[in-house]
Amino acid sequence: MVLTGNGKGKTTAAFGQALRAIGHGARVLVIQFMKGSDTYGELKAARKYLDGLLVVEQYGLDRFVDKDNPRPEDLELARRGLERAREVLTGGEFPLVILDEINVALDFGLLPLEEVLEALTSRHPSVDVLLTGRYAPPAIVQEADLVSEVLDIKHHYAQGTPGRRGIEF
Repeated sequence: MVLTGNGKGKTTAAFGQALRAIGHGARVLVIQFMKGSDTYGELKAARKYLDGLLVVEQYGLDRFVDKDNPRPEDLELARRGLERAREVLTGGEFPLVILDEINVALDFGLLPLEEVLEALTSRHPSVDVLLTGRYAPPAIVQEADLVSEVLDIKHHYAQGTPGRRGIEF
């Protein structure tokens, strides 16, 4: 499954999918690429209310990545995130694995597309995987069974409204 596009709500929708899976008895792992802040509301809720059922692992720093000049630690964290993804996709411990912002990590050149495709195609048959982020590569879209595009039609950021706790983070 792929959630892509330039609109707000891809990660939020992925966490909704996680809640649906948990409601049916599944454990869910979210691997977040390019994210390192623990201030996101979904992380706080997962730790407080869903400990062990919704596991979130971050493979990024608490700052933006320079697309034209990623730092070595950005590349290393993305590589470690992909290694972890390979491990859980083939293991079957988590029936749903969410690779949050992996499409952006691909677009920024932090990960090789071929390695991501290999990890996805070698997954255990009982494991569902959901990829989020803008700029989903055509090869990812082609391999997916479900692709949804979130469009940015109107956003309050354009009027200068700052991000709000519980809405944007």
